[in-house]
Amino acid sequence: MSHTAHIRSHRKPRRSASSIVVRSGVAGGVLSTLAVAGAAGYANAAEAEPVTQTLELPTLTADVATQVAQSADATQQAAANYELQAERDAAAASAAKQAKADLAEARQKAEAKKKAQEEARKEAAARATRNAERTVLSASASASTDAGTATVTGSSSATGSAAAIVSFVKSQVGKAYVSGATGPSAYDCSGLVQTAFKQVGISLPRVSQDQSTAGTQVSLSNLQPGDILYWGSAGSAYHVGVYVGDGMFVGAQNPSTGVVERPLSYDQPTGAVRVL
Repeated sequence: MSHTAHIRSHRKPRRSASSIVVRSGVAGGVLSTLAVAGAAGYANAAEAEPVTQTLELPTLTADVATQVAQSADATQQAAANYELQAERDAAAASAAKQAKADLAEARQKAEAKKKAQEEARKEAAARATRNAERTVLSASASASTDAGTATVTGSSSATGSAAAIVSFVKSQVGKAYVSGATGPSAYDCSGLVQTAFKQVGISLPRVSQDQSTAGTQVSLSNLQPGDILYWGSAGSAYHVGVYVGDGMFVGAQNPSTGVVERPLSYDQPTGAVRVL
C-alpha cells in the first residue's frame, strides 16, 4: 500500500474566474508593496529598524452587491412599465371597439327615425289630398243645388225603354244594399243601374265613375225618366241612381236604407247623363 494512501488531499475547490482575477490583482498589489518594502528594509537595515505597515485591502464585495441590486431594481421597473403600457394599449383598443359599435347603433337609429318621419309625411300628404277631394266634391254638390232644385222640364212620363227601366228600378225598392251586389236580392248603387239597363239590352260599365260618362251630359233642369244621375264629378263619381220622373229618383243608397225612391232634394245629385 502506498504510504500516501491515507493522507487527506489538500486540494482546494475551484474558484470562479472573476474571483481569481480579483484575488490575483489584490495579491499582485500586496506582493509589489512587500517587495518595495523589503528592498527598502535591506537598504536601510544597517541604519534603521524594520518598519511595520498595516495594509487595507479594498472591499469589493459590497460594491458588486450594490450594483447587482440596482440592476435588479431597474429590470423590475422596466417590466412594470411594459406591463402598464400593455394595459393602456388594451384599454384603448377596447374603447375604440366600443365607440365603433356605438356609432353603428346610432346610425341605425337615425336611419329608422328618418324612415318613420318620411312615412308619416307621405301619410299626412295622402290624408290632405283625400280631404281636399272631399272638399271639392262637397263644394260641387253645393254649387249644383240651385240647378237641381230648378223646375224640371221635359217629359215626366216614361215610354219605351225608359218606361221599362223605370218600372224595373221601382220594383227593386225595399231590397238590401250590399257592396258589389248586382241582384236579384241585393244591389249596390252601380249594380242596380247596370242591371236596370240590362233589361233593355244596354250594357253599361260596372262602376259609378265609368257610368257617369257613359252617355251624353244633360242639365238637371232638363231631366227625363231613365237618365242616370251621379254624385261627384263626371268620371270620378262616387254614387249613381236612376231618375224616374216627377222630381224623383231610385237608388241603392246605403246599408241602412237599401234601395229607396226619394225626391231630388233628399240627396241633390251633381249631374246626369242620358244613354237612351
